[in-house]
Amino acid sequence: MKKQLIILLLLLSGASTYAQIDQSILNDIEDIESQVIDWRHYFHENPELSNREFNTADKIAAHLKSLGMEVQTGVAKTGVVGLLKGNNPGKVVALRADIDGLPVTERNDLSYKSNVVDTFLGTKTGVMHACGHDTHIAILMGVAEVLSKHKDKIKGSIKFIFQPAEEGPPPGEEGGAKLMVKEGVLENPKVDAIYGLHINSGTPVGTITLKPEGIMAAVERFVVTVKGKGSHGSAPWSGVDPILISAKIIDGFQTIISREAYLIEAPAVITVGKITSGTRFNVIPESAELIGTVRTLNPDMRTMIIKRMTEMASDIAKAYGGDATIDWQNNTIVTYNDPELTTKAISTLKRVAGADKVLGMKAVTGGEDFSYFQEKIPGVYFFLGGMTPGNTMPYPHHTPDFQIDDAGMLLGVKSLTQLALDYLNQ
Repeated sequence: MKKQLIILLLLLSGASTYAQIDQSILNDIEDIESQVIDWRHYFHENPELSNREFNTADKIAAHLKSLGMEVQTGVAKTGVVGLLKGNNPGKVVALRADIDGLPVTERNDLSYKSNVVDTFLGTKTGVMHACGHDTHIAILMGVAEVLSKHKDKIKGSIKFIFQPAEEGPPPGEEGGAKLMVKEGVLENPKVDAIYGLHINSGTPVGTITLKPEGIMAAVERFVVTVKGKGSHGSAPWSGVDPILISAKIIDGFQTIISREAYLIEAPAVITVGKITSGTRFNVIPESAELIGTVRTLNPDMRTMIIKRMTEMASDIAKAYGGDATIDWQNNTIVTYNDPELTTKAISTLKRVAGADKVLGMKAVTGGEDFSYFQEKIPGVYFFLGGMTPGNTMPYPHHTPDFQIDDAGMLLGVKSLTQLALDYLNQ
């Protein structure tokens, strides 16, 4: 309760526990803004899918090496890690950016529009930075360049983590933050704390939103396999219809949310995003497949929902003469902002952005594998405004029309730069 009160007071006031931002660093950040935007446009025009970010990684690695850093490549397949050592001894802080694009065909009319086409799960598709990872890469490259000029002001070391496959590795492959942690990215040297940001198309440029504790949801992927009995479409009584059973299962799943989940404790979502069954209009098929996701912010609720969905799929199928099984894959755990580190981060961010530009927020049901870093060490994850002020209908993330205002990136560079310096020098 005491920690929560401190955090609330910091959000409501302009309280600061640190000295003013170094003007020479601010000047360097402002000088690099156009370069950061150019980098962003390059990555936007040349996106690559998860675990396939080869050219992206090469460009990042070349930049870090040009700054004189120790650079590792091929981390978690295509990840890049740079280590910047300050002139003075101290702790180690990490800054992270995700680097993969999505299988989305861009509809925007931009000079740097993506026209890249690739194959995803056997289907040709456009590829697009439809979640803003291009901005994350450019921002962190800018931070690296600025801080490399000020090693005399760094007590300790800064590890720059450019992470592949945040959107999830292809089926059958490992990837993302989980694999980076497994391969020891938080060791040699051991990282003491980590910060990350995500651009947000729905909040105005110049603003930052965050909260202590759970900020983003745990994510599960599920696959329900329904087995029936095939027959002619004109004689359904001679078979068992897996499509009908699938419809009943989907309907049943939603009653778990509306009638069983204790939603005043925390929100939860069950979504079926893909249904596959059948070959033609007059054939009742033998099977159907449902693929979807569960989002939870409460561990007990997560356990209950998984248990009830597993029971319900099987029982509903049996009631209609069929059979159903459900397979689970955990994609992320809850993205948990360390309360003490968040308190200090709020103080830093208020100085960087302005006291009235750092806002509290409620948890969201999107997921982030940044959570796997936070599972091992204290971390803070926050949202950076990327919407043109006055825009009342921003396009959502993961859509063909998704857009970010370049003006939002300068604050991202300032924020990560100062968070790293304040952590190491406090």
